[in-house]
Amino acid sequence: MVSDIIAGDGGTAVFRDTRRYFWAGPIVVAISPIIGIALAHVTGNELFTYVTAILWYVALPIIDALAGRAWRNLPEQAIPALEADNYYRYLVYASIPLLILTWIVGVWAVATQDYSWVGYVGVSVCVALTNGLALVAGHELCHKVDRRDNRIGQFAFAVAAYGHFPPEHNRGHHAIAATPADTATSRFGESFYSFIIREVTGNIVGGIVQEKMRLARKGKGFFSVENEILQTFSITLVLYGLALAYFGVVIIPFMVISTLGGWHFMSVFNYLSHYGLLREKMPSGRYEPMRRAHSWNARHVVSNCLLFNVQHHSAHHVSPPQRYQAMESGDAPELPGGFPLCFLLTYIPPLWRAAVDPRVLKIYGGDITKVHLDPGKKAKILARYGRPADLPS
Repeated sequence: MVSDIIAGDGGTAVFRDTRRYFWAGPIVVAISPIIGIALAHVTGNELFTYVTAILWYVALPIIDALAGRAWRNLPEQAIPALEADNYYRYLVYASIPLLILTWIVGVWAVATQDYSWVGYVGVSVCVALTNGLALVAGHELCHKVDRRDNRIGQFAFAVAAYGHFPPEHNRGHHAIAATPADTATSRFGESFYSFIIREVTGNIVGGIVQEKMRLARKGKGFFSVENEILQTFSITLVLYGLALAYFGVVIIPFMVISTLGGWHFMSVFNYLSHYGLLREKMPSGRYEPMRRAHSWNARHVVSNCLLFNVQHHSAHHVSPPQRYQAMESGDAPELPGGFPLCFLLTYIPPLWRAAVDPRVLKIYGGDITKVHLDPGKKAKILARYGRPADLPS
């Protein structure tokens, strides 16, 4: 993109988005399970059904490391023109029907291709990952003030049966992120496996509570046609119901794996985003405003282009309506790698703690009492790291 920017002295500056065409990367990722299914069909080798999983867990961590991080600073004058360019919005729109198509082709493949368990699981796991990408696309759209964005985003959430997310995330998580009240904020010392239990439950309950409150303010009950959770799940019901009616029970394991796998993707995303970070409680009893310092970021060029810049999470919390192409991390804390690498770290808690716990302590100057600690492990953590007076200067 080339945008003319009026500088402060009345002159003109030119800004070019050098990543303009790389932002189309999610389109390719969205159909990658279909590519794997096609290769397996042509070659007879079911291992090709794992193409998306290999891309995410093997290729991308390596590519991220080689391509490195971007430390760009967008000219402030360029941001309005960049956000107004509908090209970026249409890339998100275009990904959603492709993600639904991938789910449908996955259903067809496991029902008709006579796979062994290797191929069946491969298709299911890879569609689970693209369901995760669907949730990233929905996450981008559910914050926007344009109702068209919100409505299109509902289809992204529907394919992974995740319709409870927008109300809890927008009106719950964003208000209380990086505080003990937030079930979507992970605590220092808390493993991903402990976190996911309370995160999934809190997400569902929180979404229902938030939507009931919104409808009550309008004088309507939970089962109103205006209930956006029920609207989204009605799309899910039609999609899943038609697939079951046509292909039969053979697709049930695929539906379970791909759906819960998509949920897992968002749970890891939440685990990474605020781990150990804590907003300070003010004398009034309220928490300080959300700042960039309260979200983890990853500035890795390649994975950000494939994930609609979601790894610049601090910008998202500071200005939720801002579109992905204009987001920057600023001085926010940095994860040890992009999300593909960090996903692997979360699965092995000792590796995660070794890579991230020192970064958390550095943010708070070594004062463990300022960190968002797991209550069940607080005594053990304090004994290990010492109170401020015991810490080395």
